[in-house]
Amino acid sequence: MPAEPAKTGWKTSDLVYIALFAVLISVCSWIAVPSPVPFTLQTFAVFLAVGLLGGKRGTLAVLVYLLLGAVGIPVFASFNAGIGVLLGPTGGYLLGFLLSALTYWLTTARLGTGLPVRICAMALGLMICYAFGTAWFMVVYAQASGPITLTKALSWCVVPFLIPDGIKLALAVTLSSRLARHVW
Repeated sequence: MPAEPAKTGWKTSDLVYIALFAVLISVCSWIAVPSPVPFTLQTFAVFLAVGLLGGKRGTLAVLVYLLLGAVGIPVFASFNAGIGVLLGPTGGYLLGFLLSALTYWLTTARLGTGLPVRICAMALGLMICYAFGTAWFMVVYAQASGPITLTKALSWCVVPFLIPDGIKLALAVTLSSRLARHVW
């Protein structure tokens, strides 16, 4: 994937792509299997956004998605919305998506956009999302229901997602690599 060209301003196509990917993340969040932390396709959409749009535009798409949900548009898993969702037990994972996108942006800006760098940037972003989301989950869960061990939190919130998220990440890398020439 070629490096992002230096820009002095935003083109209409940039704004359209950012909006489209915010919508894609929303639609992917509605496809959910209920659990303490729902199984959704959000992770796939977040990584497809940064993989296709690049770090800057992809991060903005994630930010727009989070802002839409924060103001009450039901874009989160199971058609949820509002600040309460962001401040709830799974809110750390939602905010972790933004950290994932920022990690991708920073990594590819520093190390280039070659395939190995992009894969590592996405994997690192996913680990940061897991770490931030799990820490957040433990704090919020402890306030509502009492203390929870790290082992228990990981068994609920991370371990069941490792293989599905690995598949989603691989799919996002594959699709973004193949579709990039059609987008830019």
